[in-house]
Amino acid sequence: MFWFDKHDSRVLFGDVRDEGFELCDGRRFEVRPDRLMDYRHLPFGDGAFRLVVFDPPHLKHAGENSYMARKYGILPESGWQAYLEKGFSECFRVLRPSGVLIFKWNETQIPLSQVLACTPEKPLFGNRQPKQTGTHWIVFMKGGDDNDEA
Repeated sequence: MFWFDKHDSRVLFGDVRDEGFELCDGRRFEVRPDRLMDYRHLPFGDGAFRLVVFDPPHLKHAGENSYMARKYGILPESGWQAYLEKGFSECFRVLRPSGVLIFKWNETQIPLSQVLACTPEKPLFGNRQPKQTGTHWIVFMKGGDDNDEA
């Protein structure tokens, strides 16, 4: 939902679902990824991308068919850490050395500190106290040497 142009040729949008449904106000909500995929098992080789955006589900308490669960997805109430640990691991695996990971997290139900504990990587910067929305944007850079000038 944050892309300016969902059809930009530089962007590959992946999601575990491909669906549309009507919102409570009558508008249509569409999730139409370029490719179906699970962030815990990315179908790409090591070092395939310069930039990855990781926007996993942030809810662990929501009705299975609730508006919020349908729109944003849901983590398991128990074991959510393993989902995020695997997601972070996969994101860093597919990044090139010195590649950038943009991580989006809303801490409505799970504090950011608990989520950042799911990766040994250390963030560079981000918005620390998003008072109105509760949504954090955090930037990481993968370690290593990047000899690729392109």
